[in-house]
Amino acid sequence: MTVSMDKDAAPRMIVADRVCKNFGALQVLKGISLEVARGEVLCLIGPSGSGKSTFLRCINHLEQVNAGRLYVDGELVGYRQKGDKLYELHPRDAAKQRRDIGMVFQHFNLFPHRTALENIIEAPTQVKKVRKADAVARAHELLERVGMGDKANAYPAQLSGGQQQRVAIARALAMDPKLMLFDEPTSALDPELVGEVLQVMRELAESGMTMVVVTHEMGFAREVADQLVFMDGGVVVEAGVPREVLADPKHERTKAFLSRLL
Repeated sequence: MTVSMDKDAAPRMIVADRVCKNFGALQVLKGISLEVARGEVLCLIGPSGSGKSTFLRCINHLEQVNAGRLYVDGELVGYRQKGDKLYELHPRDAAKQRRDIGMVFQHFNLFPHRTALENIIEAPTQVKKVRKADAVARAHELLERVGMGDKANAYPAQLSGGQQQRVAIARALAMDPKLMLFDEPTSALDPELVGEVLQVMRELAESGMTMVVVTHEMGFAREVADQLVFMDGGVVVEAGVPREVLADPKHERTKAFLSRLL
């Protein structure tokens, strides 16, 4: 099923409609509704346990939603609708949806026994069946793009955390995604390495990539994001233009959270 687009509005890459997610009796997402236009950057902020990472994982169906609807580029994520009923997609079909959504995790998740280049070409050659020579050429382009052109033959253990995260971004981009998800991509890094990763993300945003970023980097959110969403307790507490939310939050919970960070 596809979701209709308003001709007068910017095309929407993500539409979340009352998304709920439970883990047993624990309700983690309690009706999340938001939209992200193509080419926009949305930053999600909030305390640990607020549901930010779970929502991100629902966008690419690493987690199943229990209620509501999630659409990416007009397509219902993880399900097909017949009449009023939803039927979960076959894992093969869900994987096809997922390959158009890049995801960068907190802890890099690189294959330790493969070089930076080998990490990047793995998915294009195995999943998309790209010719190895083409995948290698593209990988070298992406390594240059993230400032790692001289590290193609290095193994993860030979790289700093910031370098590993930049390889992880290049690996996600190798699948030519239409959407990039970042789950606290700098939180596992030493402070002096954070800037190099954020710079790659800034350049990616400037290129027009649609991005959803779970982050505690308020400077990045202020400078780069089009929307800022504060989540707490599984709900959207406050949302708006980043500079306005950060400078003049309206909700007491937002004020209390930001007072500890700014």
